[in-house]
Amino acid sequence: MIKITDIAKKSGVSRGTVDRVLHNRKGVKSDVALRVQTIADELGYVPNKAGKILAARKQKIILGCLLPDIGNPFFADVIVGFKKAESELSDYNVSIRLYHVKGFDSGEHARMIATMFRDGCSGMCLTTMDVPEIQNSINTVISKGVPVVMVNTRVNDVRAICYVGPDYYLAGRTAAGLFAMTEHKQQTFLMITGSFNIPGHMERIRGFRECLCEKKFPFSVDDIFESNDNDECSYLETKRRLQEKPGITTVFIAAAGVDGACRAVDELGLPIHVIAFDVIPATKKYVQEGLIDFTICQEPVEQGYLGATLLFSYLMEEGKRKIKDHITRCIIKIRENINEV
Repeated sequence: MIKITDIAKKSGVSRGTVDRVLHNRKGVKSDVALRVQTIADELGYVPNKAGKILAARKQKIILGCLLPDIGNPFFADVIVGFKKAESELSDYNVSIRLYHVKGFDSGEHARMIATMFRDGCSGMCLTTMDVPEIQNSINTVISKGVPVVMVNTRVNDVRAICYVGPDYYLAGRTAAGLFAMTEHKQQTFLMITGSFNIPGHMERIRGFRECLCEKKFPFSVDDIFESNDNDECSYLETKRRLQEKPGITTVFIAAAGVDGACRAVDELGLPIHVIAFDVIPATKKYVQEGLIDFTICQEPVEQGYLGATLLFSYLMEEGKRKIKDHITRCIIKIRENINEV
């Protein structure tokens, strides 16, 4: 087993210097730190986890968690998962700091990621957009030594340590398979996405459409719009489109905005299908009332909990062990099991 003293001897520095480098403490020149870290990697040094945990107790570890949760009730359960992880990790001096944004303004998301870095977050769990500005922001903090876990939605071309969240494409296919079992007539869809820049939202739609095509199910998509996960926008735009296009037979809600879209359908008194995702109070209400046919859930508490605990494990092992993605399950909820925990 490689010891700190072995690294110190080969590096020509003291044991204390090696310890500071391996624990990311200040007080070591950059060229010396690089030499020590390179030799440690060459020797295959793996830190003693128990020792790392003892060291963690002496210094504050802040895990920053970015969520576009303002006005979006889905993330309440993700936060429950973060808080559960924080409670379990409290003995190791770990705290979780939540950073809240509204909607999908890429500039606001980028500014918040920069704020998290300035606040000294040891690692980050991010739920954000897949656009170049955000990709650059994420890769910048990673290049400065801050590990990132993507929670709930993937972002392409970033060096995140892992992804924790659903297989959105599979969720879309699951919804299509269930719908095709219960309805056989030609359908005309109005589709609502939160943002065209959130891959998961669009993957749900792609999975749904492709599965229906494979089944040779007769359908067309009349329109698709962004709600920005905003209920008021969802309500106004859904109502306007349903009034202007009386041929729509099914509303497919790929993201948030469920309450707004369902209020529009309810007010107009239209006998149409509604398909949604996740279990929030509004979804549960409309499933119970029969307005929503069914909803597909994605274990949000698990997302928050695993996102934080996997990030902590990575910090303790200093990235020596590759962490695999964790894909949460697709869970079908109908009126008969909507209250099941």
